[in-house]
Amino acid sequence: MADIKEKLFSQFPPVSYETWRAKVDADLKGVPFEKKLVWRTNEGFSVQPMYQRADIEDFKTLNSLPGEYPYVRGTRDNNRWLTRQEILAEDPAEANAKAVEVLQKGADSVGFKVGEPTRENVARLLEGIDLEKVEVNFTCCPRKALDLAKALVDILKDRKAEKSFRGSIDFNPLRRVFRKGAEIPAEGVAEMAKQLLEVVKDVPELRVLAVDSAVFNNAGAYIYQELGYALSWGAWWMTLLTEAGVDAGEVARRIKFNMGVSSNYFMELAKFRAARMMWAQIVEQYKPADKADAKMMCHAVTSRFNQTLYDAYVNLLRSQTESMSAALAGVDSITTTPFDAPYKTPDDFSERIARNQQLLLKEESHLDKVADPAGGSYYVETLTVSLAKEAWKLFLETEEKGGFLVCCNNADVQKAVNASCVKRHEDMAKRKEILVGTNQFPNFNEFAAEKIEAGSSASVEECAVEGKEAPAEEHSCGCSGSCSVNPDRKLMTDRQASDFEKLRLATEAASNRPKAFMLTIGNLAMRLARAQFSSNFFGCAGYEILDNIGFDTVEDGIKAAMEKGADIVILCSSDDEYAQYAPEAFKLLDGRAEFVVAGAPACMDDLKAQGIENFIHVRSNVLETLRGFNARLLKK
Repeated sequence: MADIKEKLFSQFPPVSYETWRAKVDADLKGVPFEKKLVWRTNEGFSVQPMYQRADIEDFKTLNSLPGEYPYVRGTRDNNRWLTRQEILAEDPAEANAKAVEVLQKGADSVGFKVGEPTRENVARLLEGIDLEKVEVNFTCCPRKALDLAKALVDILKDRKAEKSFRGSIDFNPLRRVFRKGAEIPAEGVAEMAKQLLEVVKDVPELRVLAVDSAVFNNAGAYIYQELGYALSWGAWWMTLLTEAGVDAGEVARRIKFNMGVSSNYFMELAKFRAARMMWAQIVEQYKPADKADAKMMCHAVTSRFNQTLYDAYVNLLRSQTESMSAALAGVDSITTTPFDAPYKTPDDFSERIARNQQLLLKEESHLDKVADPAGGSYYVETLTVSLAKEAWKLFLETEEKGGFLVCCNNADVQKAVNASCVKRHEDMAKRKEILVGTNQFPNFNEFAAEKIEAGSSASVEECAVEGKEAPAEEHSCGCSGSCSVNPDRKLMTDRQASDFEKLRLATEAASNRPKAFMLTIGNLAMRLARAQFSSNFFGCAGYEILDNIGFDTVEDGIKAAMEKGADIVILCSSDDEYAQYAPEAFKLLDGRAEFVVAGAPACMDDLKAQGIENFIHVRSNVLETLRGFNARLLKK
């Protein structure tokens, strides 16, 4: 048989962008293209619905391979990232036993939180761990980082593992700035950092200078903010220590970026690519002896900001796409936050699921087999450059104000991130941002108060609702002793779902659970659609939802509502029919329950003139509306 080669689609002529655009404009029937199909991001640039080769022809980011400067395509020629698990245990022996166990179950990187970094405690943590195969990371009070480093280096030398060891000590003296609003002097930090570098000089793969920009991600920062401030934080370390006489290459090799990753899938993927590219160029300005010193080491942690108390298994979907973004972006290691972290200390089940989420990406999806799979994508390459431009503007703005530490001590960084957090909470309230199971499509009959453990992020809301004293806040630096809080200067820490969760917790704590009755009548399609909308709306406050297939008359509907003991009656019909049905229903109800019209009909002003005050629709502020109903209906 003859070898026949046929080019796919050879019978079809190529379609130009102009032809495609003309067809789209025709189908839009007068609706502006920019308004309907162009997405304006929170990062300050617009995203088109389609990209083509011409959009990226002038990009310099395409002129390198994975592992080549400026590392936009990765710092390695492979994509074998490490699966890291944080070990949550107070006793060193208990922590060690847990670490050994999880390393046998798929993790190849662990993180320890060290209270007292004595040689004995550190040795106990490392007992039975193969330091040639496992990355080990430590977090401790910044004041104790030097003691930890000395103990660790002594142990590594005793085990002759100093050359093969991989890991980090999270020396982050700015932790108190963000969590407490404190100020710190640069002089003391520089001296301690120099001593730290001297102690670890014989352990080449031990990173000790932390850039923990995940704190911005968990405070609700936009992606360009986390990226811009992370770069500025790293540049602060470079400037601080090179001016103190430390070699630029040595400083760069000791910095580790711990970055958050949110559910904005492609934007987060682009963020890590842009981060490596810009960091390489920043480090190059300090003139290190080896260009390889400009490689960014980046650990990614899935977000806590978007995790939810209600419908908590949806957190698995969020963290899965987040882990996937980081993996495809070529980070060095990933921590997948367990789904139950908002309301309890993660247990063996949730930690196993978190590990397995990454193992699925490796063993089932084979994402570790391809370096920079997004490279060359018109869309991702454009996002990478666009995001880099916005983050670079913020980086330059921060540097012009005196640098990262100055902006932190002046609270400029905190104020900017907090403003974004407030905006995102407002967008959540208006459903411009959606968290499934919280402000959209809630599980009407879920109750969550009993599963909240003291000390979790949700426990503060529960205590506020029940009038209890909230558990004491953990000391920000992990050290003993008091540390005053300046709320005007610290980062906000409320998860995006917390406002809605407080509503539902209040409903659970009340002696009565309000009943929301759907009075469905008239046009079949409209009444069903509006009943579903209204059920989701009031379900966000945890109310009991009483839906119906429809009534022949308004009188039948009101009678049924009263028999069910409804606290709220929502009229669900079409705009054309509201002029007739709404006044009749309002009069028959006669104040025995709250009356609501589902929609924003043209006759709204006429209905308001007759005393009807409550309307719910897609432009409603869901949170504020529900707060009003809670205030009127709940009994303690």
